[in-house]
Amino acid sequence: MANQPAADHVYRIGISGSYGGLNLGDEAILQSIVAQLRATVPCEITVFSRDAKDTAARHKVEKSIPVRDLSRDEVLPEVAELDLLILGGGGILYDEAAAVYLREVALAQEHHVPVLVYAVSAGPLQDAAARTLVRDTLSRAAAVTVRDRWARQLLEEVGVREIEVTADPAFLLEPEPLPAEALQKEGLNENRRLIGLSVREPGSAAPDIDETHYHALLANAADYMVDRLDADLVFVPMERRVQDMQHSHAVISQMAHADRATVLKGEYTSGQMLSLIGHFEFAVGMRLHFLMFAALQRVPFVALPYAGKVVGFLEDLEMAMPPLKGLNAGQLIAHIDRSWDMRGDIQARIDRALPGLQARARETHNVAVRVLNKRRPGPPTA
Repeated sequence: MANQPAADHVYRIGISGSYGGLNLGDEAILQSIVAQLRATVPCEITVFSRDAKDTAARHKVEKSIPVRDLSRDEVLPEVAELDLLILGGGGILYDEAAAVYLREVALAQEHHVPVLVYAVSAGPLQDAAARTLVRDTLSRAAAVTVRDRWARQLLEEVGVREIEVTADPAFLLEPEPLPAEALQKEGLNENRRLIGLSVREPGSAAPDIDETHYHALLANAADYMVDRLDADLVFVPMERRVQDMQHSHAVISQMAHADRATVLKGEYTSGQMLSLIGHFEFAVGMRLHFLMFAALQRVPFVALPYAGKVVGFLEDLEMAMPPLKGLNAGQLIAHIDRSWDMRGDIQARIDRALPGLQARARETHNVAVRVLNKRRPGPPTA
């Protein structure tokens, strides 16, 4: 347990990242960061959000700033008064987004506000300007933590030093009760075998995804699971407002057993989605936090690794899976078949790995406390 900051001082802590209700994984990260701070540090929390109203309602923080609507000069007063700026979690350091997310970091550093890079992922980082910006900005941070060794390796290649590997804060998420009759409203029959699936869109954060390839791949695998396991399939849109809904329906449109598949329609918090995934017997998916939620609920799963962050998660669980790019339908179906038969072994792997991952996730908060202790000299309270 880290030493605690002095209780006679209320710390002003800012958290910047991909927040604003667009992605349930990102909201799980923010929820976990806020919960740990609230439990141990007297603080007022400001979140720099893409949707300030959503963040204020969802997380009940003292301030929620619509950072993408503000100029540099407009956001400066909110940054300059902080005791700590957290660049919070998730895969936010990639070519097209690095400059956006590092703007507030640069402002904080210009005004001598310490910055903690909080269990981030990184990549792809191929653009020379983005690599230089990441190197120069993170090298001035008070501490840099990443959630997997792939991110550390990339940031070291860029030129960042003194990087600590912790783990994703979402590993600390707690289940929340589902809304009344949620499963019935989704048309799900708890007396049938439910298998969850997750897709994601191609884009700058996932440039190697070929949607035509993976749509056909998943449609074939989904039909196989209906035939072999007599399962109903539930597509889980972790990014409901973006394109997960469209890509889910695109996969279903190619299924022979489309009548046995559904896409979740309701709006859920991260904790509620965690609870809902607990109703599945098995899962197959792409999005990292869908897979993490499955692990937290001991649901055996097959991952479709499209990026290093997913590979890193599988390494932590000592689970092997070939990359999505070279996978064909026969290989995926064979892997699903084998994993279904070995689901008890998968649960045992999860049980072995999860306590260590959760301990590593808590360590990032301990780093934050150490940075705050340096900010306010004096003997800390235990």
